[in-house]
Amino acid sequence: MDSEHTEHIDTIVIGAGQAGLSVGYHLQRRGVPFVILDAATRVGDVWRQRWDSLRLFTPAKFGGLDGLRFPSPPNHFPAKDEFADYLEAYASHFALPLRLGVRVDRVSRHGDGFLVVAGRRRFVASNVVIAMANYQIPRVPAFAAELAPGIRQLHSFDYRRPDQLQPGGVLVVGAGNSGGEIALEAARNGHPTWLAGRDTGHVPFQIDGLAGRLLLVRLVLRVAFHRVLTVATPIGRRVRPKVLHAGGALVRLKPRDLVRAGVERVGRVTGSRDGQPLDGRQNQHAVGNADAIDGVSVDEIEIEPDIENLSYDLLPKHVVHRLIDAYI
Repeated sequence: MDSEHTEHIDTIVIGAGQAGLSVGYHLQRRGVPFVILDAATRVGDVWRQRWDSLRLFTPAKFGGLDGLRFPSPPNHFPAKDEFADYLEAYASHFALPLRLGVRVDRVSRHGDGFLVVAGRRRFVASNVVIAMANYQIPRVPAFAAELAPGIRQLHSFDYRRPDQLQPGGVLVVGAGNSGGEIALEAARNGHPTWLAGRDTGHVPFQIDGLAGRLLLVRLVLRVAFHRVLTVATPIGRRVRPKVLHAGGALVRLKPRDLVRAGVERVGRVTGSRDGQPLDGRQNQHAVGNADAIDGVSVDEIEIEPDIENLSYDLLPKHVVHRLIDAYI
């Protein structure tokens, strides 16, 4: 290795989203030398690039990171651009050491630490925190290649607004929060809409209702999600693979919202016939648009086989494991 082109840093945080910035805040408070790497050229751009109508599933009073309140009325549900701007302001407020426009390609063992490769740049670190989301490279279902060329296909990563859809029916593949909200938006804009995928369940109250604002959101977020369903508990570790693979429970949407809008639930899509998608019951759906939501790739960063257990092996053992689970 060319030592003249290798930078030595105690801790590298990969990802400048809410998880990475939270880690940076706590490392900074404890005097740990670190740097945050992110492929984007601006903090918050991952949020800005999502679909236009997206809002957070939690009110502003729970949307802030440690040390800086979210600058909105407490029961307001921020839009995605509001949250992106907040993340950018958070990084600036605490003067967190960012390296933007740096896309990490590989993480591997290097002596007692790690080697991080980003293009022609090399970093050697004692600790590495993987704090990036895993949906940046969409994984499109295999049946997509069998669909008729006249069907407009979009992944949720590329979807912005209903005017991207051509006239006709819309099949949304993946019935989690993203899929449900996009299906609802398509139906409300006049498209016959099918939502494919297993029922992921739903939060059994209105999160923006009075009871939700005063009590239940706090109970679900601060107790269930942040104390029980975490990688620090046996039940959290047991549930995590299922949530990552199949999606979490619907938070804002309820099944009745989809029914009222005319969204039809169908089973898992298993293939195609004559260029049209088939569900598990061999029902054929004549659509003009197909939105793929289910499934993402985790292959954007190459991780050496002996350090694939990211939940534990790559976390700074003296600081981060206790602190960031509520945000990642």
